[in-house]
Amino acid sequence: MKKQIAFIISAILLTSILSAAQDNPKVYEADPKDVESIDSILKATYDVISGGEGVERNWDRFYSLFDPSARLIPTGKNPQTGVVAARSQTPKEYAERSGPFLLKNGFTEKEIARHTDIYGNIAQVFSTYEGTYTADGKPAKIRGINSFQLMNDGKRWWVVTIYWQAESADNPIPEKYMKKEN
Repeated sequence: MKKQIAFIISAILLTSILSAAQDNPKVYEADPKDVESIDSILKATYDVISGGEGVERNWDRFYSLFDPSARLIPTGKNPQTGVVAARSQTPKEYAERSGPFLLKNGFTEKEIARHTDIYGNIAQVFSTYEGTYTADGKPAKIRGINSFQLMNDGKRWWVVTIYWQAESADNPIPEKYMKKEN
């Protein structure tokens, strides 16, 4: 009976993985240096979305960091309604939605602290970030936490999810997420 249940669960998981891969069939070739470690894939992610006004992002490099079924999920409180919500998008949808803003306003994001938990082939990283951009012709700053879910397939690291929330006056970043790991 246990073998039958394990087989059924394995079949369901494999079907889900294959379905997700069919939804996002193209896998972009990554620079091995970008995906060899947790440090390198986080550095590459921040690097590829950062740039000044008028600087086009290297979206092929961006896509190469992500698992074919990956999602980017911004979350936060709507200032008009006060409702907290999340929006799930593929890396391609993120590039299409955010690319024009990044190009027009510039955006540079860097990691300022990190908390990492690893189990087997998966890692959960709370990466505290600081970003700068131009808003209405004036420099602006933002901070928050990017929650990276990563997977190592034995050959490289993949970003599976980036789920993030910007800091606000009523939701400051806790001190424990402002410490750098050694």
